[in-house]
Amino acid sequence: MTTTASPHDLQALGRRLQELTDRIELTELCDRYVRHLDKDRADDAWLGSVFTEDAHLTFPFGEFNGIEGLKGFQAMARTTVERTHHLSSNYDIRLDGDRARIGAHLMAVHVRRSEEPSGHFTIGGHYEADAVRTDEGWRIRTFVFDLVWNAGDPPTGKV
Repeated sequence: MTTTASPHDLQALGRRLQELTDRIELTELCDRYVRHLDKDRADDAWLGSVFTEDAHLTFPFGEFNGIEGLKGFQAMARTTVERTHHLSSNYDIRLDGDRARIGAHLMAVHVRRSEEPSGHFTIGGHYEADAVRTDEGWRIRTFVFDLVWNAGDPPTGKV
């Protein structure tokens, strides 16, 4: 017996496929962000593959605007710690067409000197990010990190 799907069924399947694809792409976007933080510390070329030109990031120690502001943030990070190890997980993705809200957990270890990996500052918290679909794919427009805990001495003497 052969059955054929109705146009309504095919439309519903198409919408579901798009939703699943968007969720995968948004998860990959978040993973790409933390991977670049750890692996591409000397080069800021990756920022456009993660953020919009007008991105706004908020951390307990400051706010950074646009790609140029993010380059300044990365330069500051390179001068305060030698290596980092970020983990992002437990993604809560809420889609709304070409926009999405992402909630996630984030842990990061900041190593002051590679020859002394035990001298590190570790943080944990949550973030909320707003992402938009662009011609190049999903990009983060806003990112707000909420610090929940920290261990060790911060590089600047404060969180």
